[in-house]
Amino acid sequence: MRDISWQVGDAYEAYVGRWSRRVAEAFVGWIGVPAGRRWLDVGCGTGALSGQIPAPALLVGADSSPGFLTALPRSPSEPSQHAPSEQKPHPQVLPCAADATAMPLASGSFDAIVSGLALNFVPHPEAAVAEFCRVATPGAVIAAYVWDYAGGMAMMQHFWAAAADLDPELGNRDEAIRYAFCRDDVLAAWWSGAGLRDVTTRRIEIPTVFRDFDDFWAPFLGGQGTAPSYLSTRSDAQRAALRESLRERLPARADGSIPLTAAAWAVRGERSGLTRR
Repeated sequence: MRDISWQVGDAYEAYVGRWSRRVAEAFVGWIGVPAGRRWLDVGCGTGALSGQIPAPALLVGADSSPGFLTALPRSPSEPSQHAPSEQKPHPQVLPCAADATAMPLASGSFDAIVSGLALNFVPHPEAAVAEFCRVATPGAVIAAYVWDYAGGMAMMQHFWAAAADLDPELGNRDEAIRYAFCRDDVLAAWWSGAGLRDVTTRRIEIPTVFRDFDDFWAPFLGGQGTAPSYLSTRSDAQRAALRESLRERLPARADGSIPLTAAAWAVRGERSGLTRR
């Protein structure tokens, strides 16, 4: 979307990439794809999801952002610049500059097609799911996850609640309104509508504990994502007022840390046909 910036990997990582990585770990375990398969990560971003994929025979990362694609590791020995040091070695990712609805990839090429936190930014998500099916082998797993903006993203909910108090013209910028379709029933309908079988959904919740208020606030200044992009359009005085409103409303422990949670809706299905062995 034109009013949202997705170009700077470091700023994105500080904002939500670090939390997406934790969701990705649970997500990959849940979808249950064995090692040695051919994977496609659509909307790969900085590699939060790609980094959790087990020993792939091939891993392609597709994204429309050149800035994000340059952040991906190019060899198995090259660590991800965004992964924590204790994380397992990051797999090699072959970058592919592409729109999710029209990828320059051969039909029937991948055993697993996944997408993390990207579908809600695609103008026509159903077309993207159809494209996932096109490049999938018979029996391939096709799965994705999106944030539960309406009921599970505390950091964003606090931000937009404070913004709404200060900005009468906020409109539908709040992700809970803008992306109201990020629900399990909608995801299941997209998957079933594409002809996928054995469609299931799951809610994944993780803790998001910020060291202090600065750890919470600073990522909103990076300009990457819906809320940071909105904040970049505010005056210094407006940003200061919003910062102080948030400082007052956030739950803080005695040590200054801020314990919140984040949740995502995940969906999984399989393309009809014989399962690859």
